[in-house]
Amino acid sequence: MKVIKRNGMFVDYDPSKIRKAIDAANKEVKPKERATRDEVKEILSYIEGLGEERLRVEEIQDIIEEKLMEFQHFALAKKYIIYRYKRALVRKSNTTDLAIKELIDGENEYWNTENSNKNARVVTTQRDYIAGITSTDITRRFLLPEDIVQAHDAGIIHFHDADYFAQNALHNCDLINLEDMLQNGTNINGVMIEKPHRFLTAMTIATQLITAVSSSQYGGATISMTHLAPFVRDSYNRYLKRYQNHGLTDKQVEQFAKEDLKKEIVDGVQTFQYQINSMTTTNGQAPFLSVCLYLGETEEYKEELAMIIEEVLKQRIQGMKNEKGVYITPAFPKLLYILEEDNIHENSKYYYLTKLAAECSAKRMVPDYISEKVMKQLKIDKNGNGQCYPCMGCRSFLTPYVDENGKPKYYGRFNQGVVTINLVDVALSSEQDMQKFWKIFDERLELCHRALQIRHKRLSNATSDVAPILWQHGALARLKKGESIHDLLHNGYSTISLGYAGLYECVKYMTGKSHTDNGVGKEFGLAVMQRMNDKCAEWKKAEKIDYSVYGTPIEATTYKFAKALKKRFGEVEGITDRNYITNSYHVPVFEQIDAFSKLKIESEFQRLSPGGAVSYIEAPNLTNNLDAVMQVIKFIYDNIMYAEINTKSDYCQECGYSGEMKIDDNYEWYCPNCGNRNHDKMNVARRTCGYIGTNFWNKGRTQEIKERVLHLDNQDA
Repeated sequence: MKVIKRNGMFVDYDPSKIRKAIDAANKEVKPKERATRDEVKEILSYIEGLGEERLRVEEIQDIIEEKLMEFQHFALAKKYIIYRYKRALVRKSNTTDLAIKELIDGENEYWNTENSNKNARVVTTQRDYIAGITSTDITRRFLLPEDIVQAHDAGIIHFHDADYFAQNALHNCDLINLEDMLQNGTNINGVMIEKPHRFLTAMTIATQLITAVSSSQYGGATISMTHLAPFVRDSYNRYLKRYQNHGLTDKQVEQFAKEDLKKEIVDGVQTFQYQINSMTTTNGQAPFLSVCLYLGETEEYKEELAMIIEEVLKQRIQGMKNEKGVYITPAFPKLLYILEEDNIHENSKYYYLTKLAAECSAKRMVPDYISEKVMKQLKIDKNGNGQCYPCMGCRSFLTPYVDENGKPKYYGRFNQGVVTINLVDVALSSEQDMQKFWKIFDERLELCHRALQIRHKRLSNATSDVAPILWQHGALARLKKGESIHDLLHNGYSTISLGYAGLYECVKYMTGKSHTDNGVGKEFGLAVMQRMNDKCAEWKKAEKIDYSVYGTPIEATTYKFAKALKKRFGEVEGITDRNYITNSYHVPVFEQIDAFSKLKIESEFQRLSPGGAVSYIEAPNLTNNLDAVMQVIKFIYDNIMYAEINTKSDYCQECGYSGEMKIDDNYEWYCPNCGNRNHDKMNVARRTCGYIGTNFWNKGRTQEIKERVLHLDNQDA
């Protein structure tokens, strides 16, 4: 018989541990209250006679308590219950105390590499992590059922962001309604912020609003530059008015106004970029911000928007200076460039912006590309109209929504949270028995469902008072003081995400093929994806909550899942013999495949990940081959909704080498020019899980980065 420990591990049944626990309780009661040797044997015989293949440790403890009561050892049973409770407290408390001490001492591997954009040595980050460790402890002991905690610990599922779950008002990610806040005014910490009257002021206020909003949530946020375009016109009109009073000709007035406006746009974008990267939110990092560049969002202010987009791309190409004064690739904000008929063809009016975007991607890894054409085929609202809108943060997409006036609405909406299923564990647990696989899969999906329901229920307790910037002052809503956010959690206004990871390993183990195989591999992979979508549809219909399948960006969890799989199943060749598992539906990083085949295959799986996912290709330095970049961009427009191009743009502060930092066989980074291995003396930027990471990674993610193959080279164009 096997015993399932609290961390999900399976161990052999050991009766001596039961004897030891009862002996400890016996010592706490009078001799006549003690369990005899024969009674202990009877308890052991009963447990062993159940004929169970496996029992949870809690089930065994329950049996012991019941048997002691049957023997009328009431005082002993009470002592055993107290003993059991004290052991639980010691176990939980010691784990929490130890984690905090290791964090402070810089010895905790998990927290040191938990987020590649957060430095665990910095006090603001440590403060957030200490609060997170405490929150996680409360979550585990009081807020989650034990079977969900056990499944999380065993790597069967991942209950995301438990370090923020104790606060019932925190949600995941959103599209900030910057238009509402800027046009109608807002409030930060009790200070009224009125509508700005020029572009530079609007950009400055926008950064303050973004920081305030990001401090009231734990996920990524997205704004649209479209919402700032009207203020470009306001500034231009101010300049016109100024020069019209100086006796100049109309031509001179227009010329001088345009020159001043151009300078203000440069200053405004620079202010925005500096402040986003220098401000720190309450969770100890720069805002996890994405910026949408979508010409199709406006007709009235399209020219002004094009001017902003051009300057954003130019400044991002330049980069930001590191402490040595050298321009490097910044992590934020992530740029989302929407490909559309107005900018994708050589004769399109705004094709020059797409060429600029290609140059930026080649040098700085952004922008990422959303195809308006493909998205409108996939995102159909209830009126039958295709919709295009940005993701929330790095990849989370809302479902199409039409408001009470029949108009599409996306800004001001949000995601409630994520729970991820480990598909590799489902496969390995089935022992390649297909019937067993689908049974286990359904059971695990229901486990995720219950965990998501807990997330939803906890958030539904919140009122607008817990985060006024979000719920009262326009970022997400304009609710009254004390008003519940309950209605915003239902009927499609917000989403909640069923995440998944390891589709490749799941398919490979069950079929012997990659999901890139056009036969049984792809067929099984698509069936797995469809099953998750069917379940989400079933839950949504029953509960009026928008469950959605989500390709999880498992940054640290890829390593956690890999370690858990090795513990549970040992090293299975090609499945558990690495320190990571594959993100979402991605083609594994080590599989040799060209860029266009990869994007085409992944587009079929991205279609079945409506709650969010992003594809990518790995490329060498393409700064001198922008034709290749444009070829990929045009392919994205025609074939896949959302994709990105990964290049390398690193810098060694020791020798000044600019190129690609390397990883050795021990997964340590080094400069190929001078051998520098000091992380503090090199700037490395890599796509981690949608965002660009710059603070290095755990061993699992580092191995994954090392094993990435190129999907495009300079001869492919």
